[in-house]
Amino acid sequence: MSAEAILADGSRALGLSLPRAALTQLVAFLALMKKWNRVFNLTAVRDPVAMVSHHLLDSLAVIQHLPPGRLADIGSGAGLPGIPIAIAQPERAVALNDANEKKAAFLRQAVIELKLDNAQVHAGRVESWKPAEPFDVVICRGFSELREFVAACRHLLAPGGVLAAMKGTRPEKELARVPSWCDCHDVRRLNVPVLEAERHLVLCSVAGR
Repeated sequence: MSAEAILADGSRALGLSLPRAALTQLVAFLALMKKWNRVFNLTAVRDPVAMVSHHLLDSLAVIQHLPPGRLADIGSGAGLPGIPIAIAQPERAVALNDANEKKAAFLRQAVIELKLDNAQVHAGRVESWKPAEPFDVVICRGFSELREFVAACRHLLAPGGVLAAMKGTRPEKELARVPSWCDCHDVRRLNVPVLEAERHLVLCSVAGR
C-alpha cells in the first residue's frame, strides 16, 4: 500500500474528512522532509510508510482533542505537529517555532512550497518570544520534561488557552512534578492508526490565564 493510501485510510480512522488537496499537500510535505533530511537530519525515521504513521498520523491524531483558535507549535523541528495541523485545518492560524536556525529555514521553505497561507515561522528561543497576539493552543512534541514546557510557554497563552504536550507512555512521574499553578489532570490516550506504540496528549490549563 502506498504512503498516500495509508494516510487516507488513517485520517478516516481518526474521524477526519480531509479533501484530496490536503492529502496531496501532506504527501508533498513528506517528500520535503525526505529531501531536507539528507542535509539537516530532521528525523531518524526515514522509511516513507513509517514516516506516515510516526509523523503525519501521529500529528493528525491530536486535532480532535484541541480547542479552536490560534496555535503555536513549540520546538517544531521538522514541522511536527504544526504543519500537518495547518494543512488539515486551513482556517486555523499556526505559528511554527524552533530555536535552531537550520530547522527554521526548513520550516520557512515548507510554508512557501506547500503554500500554507495560515502558517508563519518564528526562529528563536521560546522563552524570549513575545508574539503580537497570544495563542489559544500551545503544543509541543519535543520538550523532554512537562514542567519545563509549561514554565517556558505559559506567557504565550491567551486567557482560557491550553498547553498541549504530546507524549509516548502516560508520563506519571512528569505529571507529579508539574507546578501547582498548572492543572494537567486531563491526559488522553491517542489511538494512532498503524502505529504500534503508546501515545498520550496532556492538556494543561494555567491559573490566571
